[in-house]
Amino acid sequence: MNYNKLLPCFLAGLMALTIASCKKDKVNSDEPEALMPKETVGVYMLCEGYMGQNNSTISYYDIKTKASEKDYFKKVNGYALGETANDLQRYGSKMYCVVSGLQGKKNSYLEVIDVATGKSLKRIPFFDASSEFMPRYVAFNKNKAYVSGYDGKISRIDTATLTIDSRVEVGGALEGLAVVNNKIYVTNSDHSIHPNGKKNVVSVVDLTTFAKIKDIEVIHNPVRIAAAGNGDLLVISWGNFSDILPGLTRINSTTDLATGNYEYSAGALAIGGNTAYLSLDWGASIKPFDVGTGILGKEFVTDGTITAGAYGITVNPVGNEVYIADGATDGKAYCFSAYGGKKFEFATGPLPQHAVFKYGY
Repeated sequence: MNYNKLLPCFLAGLMALTIASCKKDKVNSDEPEALMPKETVGVYMLCEGYMGQNNSTISYYDIKTKASEKDYFKKVNGYALGETANDLQRYGSKMYCVVSGLQGKKNSYLEVIDVATGKSLKRIPFFDASSEFMPRYVAFNKNKAYVSGYDGKISRIDTATLTIDSRVEVGGALEGLAVVNNKIYVTNSDHSIHPNGKKNVVSVVDLTTFAKIKDIEVIHNPVRIAAAGNGDLLVISWGNFSDILPGLTRINSTTDLATGNYEYSAGALAIGGNTAYLSLDWGASIKPFDVGTGILGKEFVTDGTITAGAYGITVNPVGNEVYIADGATDGKAYCFSAYGGKKFEFATGPLPQHAVFKYGY
């Protein structure tokens, strides 16, 4: 769950996909062996589980057989995923799972997993002798993985050697991050772990020098960020639940200036092309947002399928399907067409929030 003590219980766990637009022929990867997928054959679903219960899972759904395995990671690897898994992203033939752990427990790490089999390839510790890094989200660029952390640093991982090769001090309690134009944009949230840090900025890191170059002021307590196909970024901020309201900020990645604020209280966020899908009103409403025009569309799901609120949203670039994770006690996920029609559903582990796709070539 989110460790921000200001968040209400439900919103504290509300996960979203932070997904940039990716090329279909490379499946979000610069790896030369990546091919154009022909179809989606399976869905991995990261399930956050309940804080303090060490019950995070990765479920798997086989689209052809319609079989669902709620704790596929444990079945394949023989051990549990861990405590508070917060993000799962694919890069080439691997997927990278960020396990935040609990402060003071030294149980934070990055689990690197083979997409074809679900087998763990390596568990990279995210702590040292003195402290935990508290990793939160992962993004990629040119065979490097970048992981934000509550320790105020971004860690860079070489995707060939699967080792941390550098860390850079950026700000306070870092949450979501996105890569555009050879720059990382990372949110600085309001968290008690950094009481004196900036709580209303998106920090920008140049990837050539791997150094911070500026802060962009946004609405208080930014937590989610995603990049659209036109290069703009959307930032979800949750305010302070008192006198500062939540909202949505749009950033131009060419000028690195905020170009608009919108009074939307949003939780989950995913972008496909220039269309963002926003989870509004505690997950009860899901609406498309045109990143280019700034226009909010009508309800995406109108058949009453989502019962407990959208806990996470993922856009599948192959077929433009939209996967919505339902925040029910018994986890469940739904696949919708780009027009909001339900295609299928499947059971998952507790608190599903983010999908990764297995393709046929």
